[in-house]
Order: sequence, then C-alpha cells, then structure tokens
Amino acid sequence: MKTLWSDEEARGKDDLALRVYTSRLIGAEPNLVMWGGGNTSVKTKETDHRGRPVDVLRVKGSGSDLKTIEPKHFSPVRMDDVLALEPRNAMSDEEMVAYLRAAMTDPEAARPSIETLLHAFLPLKFIDHTHADAILSLTNQARGEAVVREVLGDGVICVPFIQPGFHLSKVTLEAYRKNPDARAIVLMKHGLITFGGTAKKSYDRTIEYVTRAEEFIARGLKTRNPFTPAGVPALPPDERRAIAAAIAPVLRGAVSKLKRSILLYDDSPEVLEFVNSKELHALSQIGPATPDHVIRTKGLPLALRVSSVRNTAALKTEIAAQVEEFAGRYTAYFERQKQGGAKRHDPYPRVILVPGLGMWTTGENVKSAGIARDLYVHTISVIKGAAAVGEYASISEKEVYDMEYWPMELYKLTLAPPEAALSRRVALVTGAASGIGRAICFKLAREGAHVVATDLREDSVRDLAGEINGTFGSGRASFARMDVTDEASVAASFQAAALAYGGVDIVVSNAGLAHVEGIDTLGVADWKKCLDVNATGHFLVSREGFRMMKTQGIGGTFVFVSSKNVFSPGKEFAAYSASKAAEHQLAKVLALEAADHGIRVNMVNPDGIFEGSALWSKDVRESRAKSYGIAESEIEEFYRKRNMLKVRIYAEDVAETVFFLASDAAAKTTGCTITVDGGVKDAFPR
Repeated sequence: MKTLWSDEEARGKDDLALRVYTSRLIGAEPNLVMWGGGNTSVKTKETDHRGRPVDVLRVKGSGSDLKTIEPKHFSPVRMDDVLALEPRNAMSDEEMVAYLRAAMTDPEAARPSIETLLHAFLPLKFIDHTHADAILSLTNQARGEAVVREVLGDGVICVPFIQPGFHLSKVTLEAYRKNPDARAIVLMKHGLITFGGTAKKSYDRTIEYVTRAEEFIARGLKTRNPFTPAGVPALPPDERRAIAAAIAPVLRGAVSKLKRSILLYDDSPEVLEFVNSKELHALSQIGPATPDHVIRTKGLPLALRVSSVRNTAALKTEIAAQVEEFAGRYTAYFERQKQGGAKRHDPYPRVILVPGLGMWTTGENVKSAGIARDLYVHTISVIKGAAAVGEYASISEKEVYDMEYWPMELYKLTLAPPEAALSRRVALVTGAASGIGRAICFKLAREGAHVVATDLREDSVRDLAGEINGTFGSGRASFARMDVTDEASVAASFQAAALAYGGVDIVVSNAGLAHVEGIDTLGVADWKKCLDVNATGHFLVSREGFRMMKTQGIGGTFVFVSSKNVFSPGKEFAAYSASKAAEHQLAKVLALEAADHGIRVNMVNPDGIFEGSALWSKDVRESRAKSYGIAESEIEEFYRKRNMLKVRIYAEDVAETVFFLASDAAAKTTGCTITVDGGVKDAFPR
C-alpha cells in the first residue's frame, strides 16, 4: 500500500487539522476502512467555556465517515474525566455513553465513538484504528494470532476479539502496559490500531503493517488459488445480464414481503470468481469479515444453489424457495440468541450470491444497498486472502447476534434522515426528456423515488439522470433510450430498470405526440403515427410494466398522463384526441385487471402545458392558433383565459398530481381521472 502523505499539504496544520488530514488519507483508501468504519483520535489542548486550558481527546464521532470528515465531526472529550474511569472494573454501555456525553466540552457536538475509552486510555497522542482487508485476512484465521505474529513481528500486540466498549478498552490498556514498546495493536477479527507522537508516525505505521500483510498474502496467492472453478458456465456478459434482468423482479419480490427493498446487481470479475467457485457455499457461510459489517450485511449471505443458470423458470422457483428458507434460518438464529425484549429484524437476506450471475445486495435505498455491496466485495477479498494463507474463520453466532442487535451499533442507523414518501420505490417515466416528463422525474426523486428516465432522446435523459443524481445523490436516477412504439425497445428499458434497481413500482406513461389537421386532409400516416405513440405506445409500456409488477408480487401503481381532449376534443385535433381517448380507455381496463394484484391505475388530464414542452412545437402552436382564429403569440394567454380559474398550468402542477396518485396518500384510489387544467367545463370527467 502506497502512502498518500504530503509534507507540503501537512505543513502548518495544528493538531486537529492534522487529525482531519490523515483521517481523510485513511478514508480515501477503501482497503483500509469502509462506510463509516474505523476510528481516529488526537489528544490536544483546548480552551473550555471559561477560557481555561484543558486536555481534550478529539475522537471521531459516531456515524462519521473518514473519507469526508471535518473538524466538527470529532467529539471533544475532557481527558481528566475519561481517565478517571481507568480504575473501574466494569461499566455498562449505557453508563459509558451517558458519561461520555457529560464529559464533552461541547454538549452539541457529535456523540463520541463507542471506542472512545480505548483511544483515551492508551497514552499516545495520535491513534488510528482501521479495518484493512489484508489485516483481517490475517486475523480471521483458525490460528490467527500465530499468523499475525509471523507476518507483523513481535512489535505488535494481539488482543482477542471482544465487543467494543469498556471491557475492550481495559483489556487493550493492560496489554499495552505489559508491552509499552509496541508499535501497533491488532484486535483479532476486528482490525489494526497504530499510534505515534505525530500524525505522520501513526499513519506511516498503518501503511507499513498493511503493506506487510498485503505482501504476505500476495505470496500465498502465487501458490494457492482459494477459489477454484466449479464448472459454472461462464456466460457472455449480454446473456448473463439478460438472465439477471429476468430474475431480479422475482428476487426483489421475494425479499420485499415485509417492506420494499432496492436491489443492486454486481457481476464484477472478483464477484464472479467467488460465486462461480467450488468453495462458495462453504466459505460464504463461515461469517463476516469484521463485526462492523453485520448491521449492513447480516452475519451471512444467501448463497443460492441453482440447478441451471440458463433455466430461468427453474431459477425463479429456486429463488422464491431459498429466500424463504433463509428467512426461516434467520428467524431460528434470532430465537436461539435473542435477549430481553429484542425484536427481530427483517429476516430476508441483504446479500444474495448466485452462481453464474453474480451478486445482489438490498437496502431501503440505493445508498444502503451500495454500502452492503461494497462491504461484501471487501468480505470476498478478506476471505480470499485468508484462504490463500490459512483457514478462514470468523466470530461465533452469539458474537454476530451481539453486534447485529447491539444498541450502540444500531444507533448509527438512527442518524439517517427519515424515509421520504416514495423511499424504497422505483419509478419509470416515459417521455422524460422535457416538459411534463422532466418535471415528474424531479418531483418523484425529490419525494424519495429512484427514477428511470426514458425517452427517444437518449442524450437528454442521460443529462437528466445526471442532474437528478447531482441533486439528490449518486445512483438515484438512471436512464434508457425508449421508443414506446417498439416492443423490443420498451422491454429493454424495463430490463434496464430491473438491472439498476431490481424492478419497478411506479410507471408514469407520459410519452405523447400531437398533430393538428382537419379530418378531410389528415393523412393515414399521420393518423397511424399518433395512434402508434399515444395508444399503442401506452399499451406496450403498460403491458411490460404490468408483467413486471405481477412478477414482483408486491403491488404497484400506474399513472397515465392523458389529456383534457379525452372529454373535450378540439377541431382539427382528431388524431391526437382519438389516440389519447384510446389511451384513457386502456388505462381503465388495466385498472380492472390490475386490481386483483394490488396494482392501482389512475389518470391525469392536463391542458395547456407550454413551458418546456416538446408537444407544443412551433407547427402545433401555429396550427392551434389558426384553429381558434388568434395570433400564434396569443396562444398561451388564450389557454389561460379559457379555464375557469384563469390560471397558467405548469408541468410542475401535473407532477404534483402524479406524485399524489403514486403515493400512499392515494392508496385506495384506482380508475380515477384528475384534471389539471384550471377548470374546463366541457372536460369535467363524467
């Protein structure tokens, strides 16, 4: 592992600034820490609220991420208060947390890490605690301590696995006092602690010991391949992803019986090497790489046993059965280990390994599922390294339970903001490149949905997805080119949604086309074009969405963006009005057929949406103005004045109504038409 230290960048920084600097260096290397893991601290002098100098421990606050940590994320704890705890023999977690909160110089600062006392008791200025893959490959061994000493040398103290808290802090201090010349401490099955009088010394020691472990493992991998091929077919990428898209909705439905999950798919080379190996089922069921991962991944993944990866019908049946078997095993594990009034978590897997295809991870959103994915990719690395140089081992089932249901660890999850109205849901929007479709995408994303933006204009929806991700977080939106008149294109877009998030919960069928011409001059080609987009297009989208929702088996909702013209057509608008009426009737029939599956279908009838609309091209504006006997420049004002409320209607107004119909606020509404037109008497639904 290469050092990232820069003398120039470190020059002139005070203790806390240096602590932030090296913490970020550590956080920037995913092979050292992952997603909020690891702890760093510095002992320094500060001024209290009365202006008095005071010795303070600045320790990473609970839930902070080393990669992006700032000074405010380090909790300030008075050293005289925490050192007063050294003589004690025991202290509960609850007592310790309350005590540490009282010992802070700033009561509004982040809650101190559960490992605060470990950092405080060790008489060293800078302390770094990491969970490096290579170190865990050494500690997670049947003969772990012997391997650690062989590789890292006598200058390292080994501490047996103990759940973080007061007891671990005391045991670590006692071990250090017996060997005050030690250069590092290894917490078995947990990680590496380095320290020094300067930030650089502590950081350099982290790099030094991790490098030793990496080099040792590299030598082992040259002579031993721990993942031997199991004869699983190496499918071409396109075929593999087509099968993955076909089974993802089944898998999503199976793990979402209590609450919806977002699924992320990974078929990277390192994942495929593991899932296609003979050792998959044995090694994956030993346990986690580090206890810190358990709240994100559970103690064990589901490793599917499949008869034939190419037999999708059999695969779907096997998935449903084995997911339920996993839930049963998880419930039995909980019942064996539960303490007090603990309530069982969702029993379904967070990590699913499928030979021939890859890995899925689940979560309440793409970020959570992404954390589980990244953590398990690192678990694979740890397992591979450990198996290359020895025999992989993990913590006991009781220790897994103690970490998974440990209130101090679960507290990290409470720091996340409350779930939004459409959290856990995936919305596919057609005609998303501009106007109403674009506004809908932003609104649904703002309300927590994961959005798949589709349109003929691929560059436009690519840019739209980028804007949404930049605004609401990476991964919240994806895109696909969709020609709603082409069966293959529609199917491919839904497959893209399945690969991106596992399936679809909301379909907003919005793509439309307008053509203005009198019936006596209307050509068959233009008539058919409107029917293709405004009728057949909605049919193809609804058919594909209906199939996917039925496969998932967890309900869903359709919102059709129809038109005021369904009830109040305009002259020279026959192709548009007739085709939109067909769409409307299609939606009503879908409502009839979908209700038995818990799927709702509703319609929105807008009118006069000009801003950002691709529907109102210059030709259409001129033609409609001519039909009404007004100048083209007067068309927008004409539409405003003709509605009862005399208001302009915007795409965002339609988006608000779509959100309502897609949300649980409309959970008991189906087959309904809502007008968003300012009140056009002739267009009242009846």
